[in-house]
Amino acid sequence: MISTNKVIVSAAVTGSIHVPSMSDHLPITPEQIGTAAIESAEAGAAIVHLHARSAPDGRPAFDPAVFGEFLPRVHAETDAIVNISTGGTTTMTIEQRLAAASAFSPELASLNMGSMNFVYSGAAARITEWKHDWEKPFLEKSHESPFTNTFAQIEYALRELGEKGGTRFEFECYDIGHLYTLAHFADRGLAKPPFLVQGVFGILGGIGADHANLTHMVTIADKLFGSDYHFSAFAAGRQQFEFAQHTAWLGGNVRVGLEDSLYLGRGVKARSNAEQVRKIVGLLRDLGKEIATPDDARGMLQLKGRDNTRIADYAESGATHA
Repeated sequence: MISTNKVIVSAAVTGSIHVPSMSDHLPITPEQIGTAAIESAEAGAAIVHLHARSAPDGRPAFDPAVFGEFLPRVHAETDAIVNISTGGTTTMTIEQRLAAASAFSPELASLNMGSMNFVYSGAAARITEWKHDWEKPFLEKSHESPFTNTFAQIEYALRELGEKGGTRFEFECYDIGHLYTLAHFADRGLAKPPFLVQGVFGILGGIGADHANLTHMVTIADKLFGSDYHFSAFAAGRQQFEFAQHTAWLGGNVRVGLEDSLYLGRGVKARSNAEQVRKIVGLLRDLGKEIATPDDARGMLQLKGRDNTRIADYAESGATHA
């Protein structure tokens, strides 16, 4: 692992799994998502990890025009690194999942490193009042719809975004085998160091949120990638902050945000993404860590720079969502 005293904080502000009925504070509209990203950057996040949602009901969206309603504002009002998700949902095709990243050619995009069961249906039983008709079926069907990320799809993303546009990747690894998948594409020269390995823990169908699993993932990543990778990790749900602290203690970077957990502490819902960012920044400083600026992170990850994306071009074109 490339270990420095500077810790990159990523904020995943909305995601595509949590539904509006789970929290009144989940960003839904383009204005809310843009504001959440800007406030997270002001609170100390060097990277903002972004999904889009369709207003007014908050269902996951892939249309670049929807992203275009908030990305230019985030680009103009912060110097944060924009990381566009290519995860989407299990119902989207790979072309749909890559549509926004292809259109905007960001500095960074997420890339899931393997097919898996990605189950969050249990959340439906905890919701007593639903805001929208789409939410309950969306949650319940996750136990029957695998999240596909075939080698062909991964290669397509690496070529379409990386080779053509110079976008680098947040390689999301939900299990140890996903590290070996990344090593396979590295051996073929399609994935290039320094790698940003994002360990994801606590998703039903993936590796559990056990601290022994976190140290094991780092051990295997060290064997596979040596000093050619930066490590980051998060645990979905209630172990979000303790996993972040453990990851930083191991020399890695952290991710927080309402995509990963709706809470600030036990039984206390976060009122904003920025609130979570401020909490982890304080905890990291208590550990003696320095918070990486966006430009620090650009250098660490060898990104192409904010001026080499197409986000500003989109704003200047006057494009709007119909």
